[in-house]
Amino acid sequence: MRPGQAVSDAGAAALPERAASLARIDDYLTRHAPPTPCVVVDLATIRQRYMALRAALPQADIYYAVKANPAPAVLRTLAGLGTGVDVASSGEIDRCLALGIAARRCCFGNTIKHERDIRRAHAAGIGLFAFDCAAEVEKLARAAPGARVLCRLAVRGNGAEWPLTRKFGCSAATAPHLLAHAASLGLRPAGVSFHVGSQQTDPSQWAGAIGAAAGVFAACARAGVGLDLLDLGGGLPAQYRTPVPPLGAYAETILASVRQHFAGSAPALMIEPGRYLAGDAGLLRAQVLLIARHGGHEGRRWVYLDAGRYNGLAETQGERIHYPLRTRYDGAASEPVVLAGPTCDSTDIIYDRAGCALPLELAIGDSVDFLSAGAYTASYASVEFNGFAPIATHCFEAGE
Repeated sequence: MRPGQAVSDAGAAALPERAASLARIDDYLTRHAPPTPCVVVDLATIRQRYMALRAALPQADIYYAVKANPAPAVLRTLAGLGTGVDVASSGEIDRCLALGIAARRCCFGNTIKHERDIRRAHAAGIGLFAFDCAAEVEKLARAAPGARVLCRLAVRGNGAEWPLTRKFGCSAATAPHLLAHAASLGLRPAGVSFHVGSQQTDPSQWAGAIGAAAGVFAACARAGVGLDLLDLGGGLPAQYRTPVPPLGAYAETILASVRQHFAGSAPALMIEPGRYLAGDAGLLRAQVLLIARHGGHEGRRWVYLDAGRYNGLAETQGERIHYPLRTRYDGAASEPVVLAGPTCDSTDIIYDRAGCALPLELAIGDSVDFLSAGAYTASYASVEFNGFAPIATHCFEAGE
């Protein structure tokens, strides 16, 4: 792979930041040649993304969504910049606390928690939890008495590659009653959270969600329950094959909506980026294991890699996330292929209908790079399905 080589997919324009990050990753790959499949993460890009978000939304406290990429080096880097963390389990909590992240900088944002995990988190000093139903409120009251709590709203996810509208959240009409119930049980209602969907390509989705949240704040105020915190959730995108709006478009929409709906009494803001911080910082390198043409599939060429749905590429389910691909033959003649993983499972197909084309010269043993693969790759990988080990993650500083 030539350092700085152009990306074949048209949507992944080589912006200066992308080109510089790829050059650093290529240098690391050349010097270390880690076995495939692997994810390589450029920590400098994570810092750049954090600082860009800090500048665009100075009013918002940043809580990194650990699930995106929980590699210790990623967490240490972000913690050193002052971020908090959004954690989803005791495992993530233990990892963050072991790395020296203060419990007061942790938000237990998963609305589906074991009561024993709530108790452990509260005992460790975590004081902010999320819920979206009465049963979860009651668990929190028993296991984390006096904790601050956020009520998660169900909001529209139009424009998101991964909508989150079914499993999580309550209606804006229900939320004030749940927050009042929390107060009656000795919890401290802090505010409202929402998530407009992962890889959200439409900044206007935050406007509607902020408007709904403002309605909950007003209803709670009328009932004597004061709220002071609005959690804007995640959803800020990485750059895959399809262009996405610039960060400024998201920040402008968010801040304008807060001004509109909260007038002179804006709450404190927090935001939970994951993909935006880690996605474009990483590259997943796979190796071609087999190339074959199957007559039963219109004679199409199948390319099988040592990475697939179960060891790093889970977000290709439904062909939702379209990673930019790179090979050493980019620019040569190519044709559409079916791209598949290594396991003995018929669902381990990466791309079939997504218009994935690879060079005709591609051969067994060649590398295929998935760009913008620093988030939701290694953290999604199964534990030895078919005996394949979880994909390795290599994080580096420039020059390492």
